[in-house]
Amino acid sequence: MQQHSATTEQQPSIVVIDDDAAIRRALDNLFKSVGFAVELFSSPQEFLQSGRPDRPGCIVLDVRFPGRSGLDMQRDLARAETKLPIIFITAYGDIPMSVRAMKAGAVEFLTKPFRDQDLLDAVGTALETDRARRAGDSRLAELRIRFGTLTARERQVMSLVVAGRLNKQIAGELGVSEMTVKMHRRQVMRKMRASGVAQLVRLADQLGVAATPSA
Repeated sequence: MQQHSATTEQQPSIVVIDDDAAIRRALDNLFKSVGFAVELFSSPQEFLQSGRPDRPGCIVLDVRFPGRSGLDMQRDLARAETKLPIIFITAYGDIPMSVRAMKAGAVEFLTKPFRDQDLLDAVGTALETDRARRAGDSRLAELRIRFGTLTARERQVMSLVVAGRLNKQIAGELGVSEMTVKMHRRQVMRKMRASGVAQLVRLADQLGVAATPSA
């Protein structure tokens, strides 16, 4: 493996996977010329076996390799839950291949020879996609921590609140006083940092927390 420019967890890194050494060198020079950190691999297998830590970035990937294609790797990465955005480059692309790649989530499919600026534009889009995905993952992780602070009874109350039940109805279903429901409801709102029912509904939807169905 040829690996360049040590990266941090915060600095984006462009992963180039191509079995042509000349292409790897050219892309290495291009990306470094605009300030990117670059990692070079000669095959999908080399990348998958590298033990590369998760860090921001994207993958610039040739479509054709001996034995397994870049499209195979795209599928393997999805199975391994590696979420780096992929930009495909190829000298042998066709429309069905590009459609398949894009449907599977590729950011771009560029046919050689392509303009440097087209590739840099695609990388910019891919890095923004990765940044937004990571920010969303971080928000969801923090939201799950908040939800984890709720007691079992508070979770019941939350489920009923997002289903649209009134305090009196919740009290009847749970066999508690309306005052107790109000207390639990206040705790739910405070712990989930929800300003109102509408926001609590959105948070529950993000968490995949099902509302208790209406009777």
